[in-house]
Amino acid sequence: MTLRLLFYFLIFFGIACENSQQKEEIILAEVNDAVLTLQDAKSNISASEFNEDSVAAYNSYKNRWIERQLILEETKRLKLLDSPDVQRKVDRAKEEMLLISFQEAILSKLESDIIISDQEVRNYYQTNKDKFILDERYVRFRHLIAATLSDAENARRDLMRGISWENVARQYSLQSDLVISNASRFWPESSALKEFDTLNRYLRLIGVSEISLIENINDQYHFVQLLESKAVGEHPDLDWLLDQIENWLILEKKRIAYNTYVKNLYLAAEANNEIHTYNVLPNNTNTELVSDTLNSNQ
Repeated sequence: MTLRLLFYFLIFFGIACENSQQKEEIILAEVNDAVLTLQDAKSNISASEFNEDSVAAYNSYKNRWIERQLILEETKRLKLLDSPDVQRKVDRAKEEMLLISFQEAILSKLESDIIISDQEVRNYYQTNKDKFILDERYVRFRHLIAATLSDAENARRDLMRGISWENVARQYSLQSDLVISNASRFWPESSALKEFDTLNRYLRLIGVSEISLIENINDQYHFVQLLESKAVGEHPDLDWLLDQIENWLILEKKRIAYNTYVKNLYLAAEANNEIHTYNVLPNNTNTELVSDTLNSNQ
């Protein structure tokens, strides 16, 4: 317990000192010349792991870091970098990392110039409407959760009398804001209230506008009312797809812009006589090689 409290103090102390220009970084571990600081560790720990138990997360990462440094030290002792094969792999990995970083940097730069209009989204939807087909039934429904049987019965009666859903939900339902919001969207039948098997079955059986029986589930009283359904094979509403289509169009414009950027690099290098290609082909006797360059074709 004392060690845990000390560790929390160190974490708090590290955070408190972040605004000090003359602070010294808190060191968690050292392996020869390699140093692991508190901030370095935190930046490499996932948010979920950190939030679950920050002390355990720090200790776990610290141990993994030490093992990694010991292995790297051992590679030096074994002189692995002296191996041509290993060096080629390292060089190749560096190239791949640079290519990925280049792509990310260019796409980030181009992203600010990419704008998707509502009309573009609508045009894409209309042009590709046949690609958007529901593969299962979708339902829109109301779900009331009451604290007492009396509240559930009164809510059911008021809905049957034509009183608005918002008024009924606010008067009788638990989590009223949530159930009001959920009633405005469609849900795949398979996942609609899947945590409540009985209610999910009602949504499969009752007709539009019908209200189910009241069910006591974990000492709360529930019922559902089916509002709309869309069958398998129908087209989803455009509103369901707005964000998805917009993301697709952004990705497509990024792809085109990036390819154009790279093509321009190629054309500029070609114009500056920076590119030479060699087509190495065996002749009939297999003893001579024929070479060529871009310039020789001009």
